[in-house]
Amino acid sequence: MNPLYWPVRMHIASVGVSKFCFLFSLVFCGLLLLLIPALQPPARQVDLPQPRPWVRPAQAGRASTHTSHYTGVPAVSRHVGDTDWATGLSRSSAGQGASIETEIIRNDNHNSKRDPERGALHGGKGGGLSGSRSQDQLELKDIFIAVKTTRKFHKYRLELLIQTWASQAKEQTYIFSDGEDKELQLRTAAHTRQALCCKMSVEYDKFIESQKKWFCHVDDDNYVILPSLLRLLSSYHHSQDVYLGRPSLDHPIEAAERVKSDGSVSVKFWFATGGAGFCISRGLALKMSPWASLGNFISTAEKIRLPDDCTIGYIIEALLEVSLTHTHLFHSHLENLQKLPTDTVLEQVTLSYGGFENRRNVVNILRGFSLAEDPTRFKTVHCLLYPDTDWCPKLNSHHKN
Repeated sequence: MNPLYWPVRMHIASVGVSKFCFLFSLVFCGLLLLLIPALQPPARQVDLPQPRPWVRPAQAGRASTHTSHYTGVPAVSRHVGDTDWATGLSRSSAGQGASIETEIIRNDNHNSKRDPERGALHGGKGGGLSGSRSQDQLELKDIFIAVKTTRKFHKYRLELLIQTWASQAKEQTYIFSDGEDKELQLRTAAHTRQALCCKMSVEYDKFIESQKKWFCHVDDDNYVILPSLLRLLSSYHHSQDVYLGRPSLDHPIEAAERVKSDGSVSVKFWFATGGAGFCISRGLALKMSPWASLGNFISTAEKIRLPDDCTIGYIIEALLEVSLTHTHLFHSHLENLQKLPTDTVLEQVTLSYGGFENRRNVVNILRGFSLAEDPTRFKTVHCLLYPDTDWCPKLNSHHKN
């Protein structure tokens, strides 16, 4: 062997051995990777949570009547100007002897398948109500009841509500007004569409602050049958998208679309009339925030140039694409209340009565008080629901005579 070539041959041989070792290590690692999954124990199966079964709501005749045990006051909120202030006022509730505390707030920033058990028509556009519904473990304290009124009705309408159903929901009832009243310590504001939207805007913000599960709006000529309201809302879950109410029209309203476009196109949507009352779940109310919170509600209403209850329907149906659930359990003075069957009156959620032009438009219940003593029939309904109220006539003793 030529000594000049020996180092070269040795170098080539060592390089070959190194390549062989490298390839062998790669093959060995590949085999280990293939064997590792086979050596692992099988994965344990995890049971997925099952949806809660839907339970049929209790019948109206078996529903328990919730009587408030609070000795405090109905919280009364007022939108009255351009600063924030609050004060308290104590007086006795007519016929009740309960103290009333007034909280005054001033603010700077101004299709369908019928469910016979609820009297509801469920829309099909969306809103998280498809399939089975989850019931809510609901108490009266979970409901925010906003009452919209105005100065001229404080004495006649508001006193009647405080004397009747609101006395059973003192901690849940918030009264929003626009007028000056020495007794309630209010400042005057114009009763216009803008003033109405100001009140609805404050109602929404106060509800969000309250952390309650349901927002229900009624007018000062509505009687709220609290057991029926609780039963209706308990058949849904507050985290779902739920908009409950009764339209005043038999067709959707049409308006120029000025929020998502320049008004050159129109949009159709249903809305629940505020005169009969409506309810919105907290889950849906939170989604309304971009167009309803912190004064945005007023801006939205001005853009579409519609009243407050129409604006609510526009935000929910047109912008959020959640359908109104139509229900016949809410009633306004615009319908013929005398046609409501007597044996179903206490199963309704809200009642109303005719105004000065139609005083006879009331529910057909004649027990307890005469029409002269109770022209709205609210006292009669209240005494049927809460017969132990101290000013209610004792019907049992009357029958004994």
